[in-house]
Amino acid sequence: MEFKTDIFAQYDKKWALLTAGNESSFNTMTISWGGLGTIWNKPVATVYVRESRYTHEFMDNNDYFTVSFYPEEYKKVLGVLGSKSGRDMDKMKESGLTPVKAGESVSFKEAEVTLVCKKLFRQQLDVKNMPKDIAESMYADNDMHDMYIGEVVEII
Repeated sequence: MEFKTDIFAQYDKKWALLTAGNESSFNTMTISWGGLGTIWNKPVATVYVRESRYTHEFMDNNDYFTVSFYPEEYKKVLGVLGSKSGRDMDKMKESGLTPVKAGESVSFKEAEVTLVCKKLFRQQLDVKNMPKDIAESMYADNDMHDMYIGEVVEII
C-alpha cells in the first residue's frame, strides 16, 4: 500500500469524508480533523466524531469505516455533507455522489483516494487532559469528540 500526500493539508485544507456502515445502511460526514501514521506496528488513520453526530452511531456499530479524499471541485458538496444531518434528510440524494462498496464499508465513485479502515480503538477526549483555552473554545457545550483509530487495510 502506498499513499503519497501532504498529510497536514489532506484533512485540514482538502477535507475528507468519513463513512461508516455497509451498502444497505451507512452515513457519511465531512471531516477536517484527523491524522495518518502508525501505532502497534500498523498503518492507521485517526478520526474524531462528536457524540451528537449521526455518523457516531454508525462508527460505534460497525467494525470498518472509510476515509475518502476528493478533488477541489467537490468542496461545495463536502460542505453540504458536513453541515446537514442524515437523520433529517437524504444527504446522498442531495450530494449527487455515487456510493460504492469499499472493502467492508462504503466510499464514493468520485473519490480520488479511499482508505478502508478496520476499527482498532475508540476513546472519548477528556477536557481535563487538554489546555484550558482549547477545552473552553471547543467543548463549552460538552459535545465531546470520540477518537477512533482504524488500521488502514486497503487503499483504493
